[in-house]
Amino acid sequence: MTFAPLEPQERRSLGTRVYESIREGIVSLQAEPGAMLYENELAQSLDVSRTPIREAIRMLVGDKLIEVLPQRGTRIARISLVQVGEARFVREQLETGAFRMAARMWKMEDRSMIERRLTDILANQRQAAEQGDMYRFLQEDEAFHRQIMGVAGNSILLNFVDQMRAHINRLRLLALRELRHVGPVLEEHTELFDAVRQGEEERTVTILHSHIGKLEEELPLLIATYPHYFTDYEEERFR
Repeated sequence: MTFAPLEPQERRSLGTRVYESIREGIVSLQAEPGAMLYENELAQSLDVSRTPIREAIRMLVGDKLIEVLPQRGTRIARISLVQVGEARFVREQLETGAFRMAARMWKMEDRSMIERRLTDILANQRQAAEQGDMYRFLQEDEAFHRQIMGVAGNSILLNFVDQMRAHINRLRLLALRELRHVGPVLEEHTELFDAVRQGEEERTVTILHSHIGKLEEELPLLIATYPHYFTDYEEERFR
């Protein structure tokens, strides 16, 4: 497995940059669920000492993206259906409130700059779909949601959603790669954009619930295709 090279940014510690690189590798599925990780290989791949690697691993264990196995080593956590179900519930509650508020507040100020950004994001997402780049498609998807939630002006909400989405995004990326259902996603984003701009709160919430709920419908096929990626079958709460 390979991880993105570190970018020199003085504002962030080396441990934080290592953490972000490994985390991106996990979320992008370059590091497969269940794969073993070795400090020496990580240090060599990222051209750093083992100290920031250990710091990053501690942070990723806290995120429940990495597991430390006694007497065996460290591995990428498999996708927990319990954690995905819980994260999906939290995401839906938070995003519903943020999108509703965005629709309510949209016409209170000049949103032309945000409209241009959202238009560019949708164009980039279409390009990613045409090129078959599902990870970029997912990144643009994240940018779309973040731009609209940003209208609510709640930075704590944005940071919290960013952190808890990692478990969902591995599953979402797997669904995109396996099912290639990019057309409906783009249509729903266009409809969401229109509903928010028009200030239609209830229409916005209805579209968003349908948009987020698609993942539940796709889950059985993904489990059947990649059973070794998942855990918590017997406690599955993804409902």
